[in-house]
Amino acid sequence: MATEILYFAWVREKIGVGAETLDLPDGLATVADLVAWLAGRSDGHAEAFAEPARLRAAVDQVFVPLEASLGRPREIAIFPPVTGG
Repeated sequence: MATEILYFAWVREKIGVGAETLDLPDGLATVADLVAWLAGRSDGHAEAFAEPARLRAAVDQVFVPLEASLGRPREIAIFPPVTGG
């Protein structure tokens, strides 16, 4: 099943695209596993995901920690922490 991966802010800038539609491989149990797998897709991905602790995620529009179970999502958003003022 194809999953839409959305990238925001500096994550998008380092990767060079705002979204990708990908068939995720079997064996990805958590969002952190997905981030590790994505890091191998290109130099830009590797740079964007070099420090996973700096990332936040949403699975099917629900904020989750990177340790969250991945399941079979339709959409995953990956972005840096948001600050307010």
